[in-house]
Amino acid sequence: MQMSDVIGFILEKIPAGVIVLDRSMKVRFSNRQASKFLQRYELPTEVINISKRIFGASGRASLKDLFPGEIHLAKKYDGSPSNWLFRIHILEGTDTLVVVFILEEAVSGKLDLNKARQRFGLTRRETDVVRRVLDGLKNAEIADDLEITEQTVKDHLSNIYVKIGVENRFGLASALLTLPDLTAG
Repeated sequence: MQMSDVIGFILEKIPAGVIVLDRSMKVRFSNRQASKFLQRYELPTEVINISKRIFGASGRASLKDLFPGEIHLAKKYDGSPSNWLFRIHILEGTDTLVVVFILEEAVSGKLDLNKARQRFGLTRRETDVVRRVLDGLKNAEIADDLEITEQTVKDHLSNIYVKIGVENRFGLASALLTLPDLTAG
């Protein structure tokens, strides 16, 4: 296996979105997570403005002097249960690039889903589905994310509802989020 195959695999599987912008503000690269993000939302205006400032300053002085340290932004989008974190990095070279890492501060990250799995007798795959439901994904998005059919997602959800004793997504989220012993930490 070649190193480029390994790097490609890592970039596609990491839970963070990765976007590489060039001077013309075109996306030169985006991994699977970033592509999914861009299908639902737009990059925050602040990310675009900072990137433009970086490209405007490149070549005039050391970018490390103009932009010392890391650049972090947080944003909450309408319709998303999560907060989104953006980390902007500068890749200097013959062609300066801006690399944006997109991290989701998800609702599911606030729960110990392993405890929920054990408590309710969920399978690992059912736990994967629960995590994505809590994070606000639709059945089709869950199916795509887990590389299963939408019908399989529906089947898992039916089993989950029975095991937890709820009737729908709202009941599932309410049941799990109100159990203090499931709070991660």
